[in-house]
Amino acid sequence: MYLEGKFKEYMDDLAAKKSAPGGGSAAAAVGAMGVSLLSMVANFTLGKKEYQYVEPEIREILSSSEKLRIVLEQLVDEDVAAYKKVSEAYKMAKETEEEKKARAETIQAALRIAMEAPLAVCRNLYEAAKLCRPLLEKGNTNLVSDVGVGAEFIAAGFVAALLNVEINLASIDDSGLAANIRQELSEKEKKIQLIREKVVSKTKEKI
Repeated sequence: MYLEGKFKEYMDDLAAKKSAPGGGSAAAAVGAMGVSLLSMVANFTLGKKEYQYVEPEIREILSSSEKLRIVLEQLVDEDVAAYKKVSEAYKMAKETEEEKKARAETIQAALRIAMEAPLAVCRNLYEAAKLCRPLLEKGNTNLVSDVGVGAEFIAAGFVAALLNVEINLASIDDSGLAANIRQELSEKEKKIQLIREKVVSKTKEKI
């Protein structure tokens, strides 16, 4: 069903000998799927009599997860577009000193743009991870495994996006910027992995 349309086309492009889509786009896609699962659990919780007492909180979770999902879905394509600019920059002429200078400057600018998409993926997935525990505790108990899967996907998407941030930072000539971003993401990674571990452990207890 789904493998007959755009999803199939995307997967084929991901597997093909093409410069994009690549890991950054895939990270956004994986993260978006994780967040989508959280939205699904919230939707299956709302409107049910036994969960009326937590409905306001679940509505807030759903509102947040849907906003994050939309952003992450957009980043699937934004990463592709950004990487194409990097690829084009590396193909620029480099015969004369002027050409070399122009090429180097264009590459640096393109790398910064290319880093922004996976960085945004990390930041948005960090926010998404915070929704997992309250949803697991207050959401529909018949879908606890989906919260656990969502947490795993969110954490995996974060780490995958982090690798793409790093590959760009490695070529960006700004040590101060690199240090600040690495510190930020290192702290976020520790927190998101802690959330994942607790959510998955609790999920297994509830199953």
